[in-house]
Amino acid sequence: MTDEVSPSGPAAGASAGVVIAPQPPSAEKKLPAGLKLTVDLAPLAAFFIGLNVFDIFVATGALIVATLLSVAITYWQIRRVPVMLLITAGFVLVFGGLTLYLHNEDYVKLKVTIIYLLFAGALLGGLFFGKSFLGYFFEEAFKLDAEGWRILTLRWGLFFLAMAGANEVVRNLFDTHTWGLFKVPGTPILTFVFAMTQVPLISKHTIEDGAKEG
Repeated sequence: MTDEVSPSGPAAGASAGVVIAPQPPSAEKKLPAGLKLTVDLAPLAAFFIGLNVFDIFVATGALIVATLLSVAITYWQIRRVPVMLLITAGFVLVFGGLTLYLHNEDYVKLKVTIIYLLFAGALLGGLFFGKSFLGYFFEEAFKLDAEGWRILTLRWGLFFLAMAGANEVVRNLFDTHTWGLFKVPGTPILTFVFAMTQVPLISKHTIEDGAKEG
């Protein structure tokens, strides 16, 4: 991974409060945009169809299969699995497997909360130590100055915390079908809307190719 650091180096940057923003090397092969969108959305679509046509246990099985296929297709195409996909797949296998084995839907519902808390903890915890891990989430979709990474990381960390809280409210106060609608299409829509609200910040702090961070 490469870091965007101040001219005096990582240690000096951290001591000055500069956020180090790790991102994947640009030379790494990436999925075509259309295929990446398919890989990202296929597990959600499989879960949505399974839940609305059958029940949450069929939906969970479909989610596991679709997630494994997404991992396999991604590795077949670029010979690596992005960190986000790998973490998500691990949680799907563990909590989805427990849901099916114990025939208890609480596990697959709780999985959503735990994933959001994990992402929030990674982002906010990293920020506390002067680092931004947001580059792993976006896979070098853009390059920002240190202040931009700090603000964007804080916002996404708080967003993930809010989503974890929202999932807990919905899963505890509403029925399974309502929770399913919150998960799909609710969470993708909320995430997309939130991401769109960050566009002005990203535009303001984007570093153009060839430019040096101020």
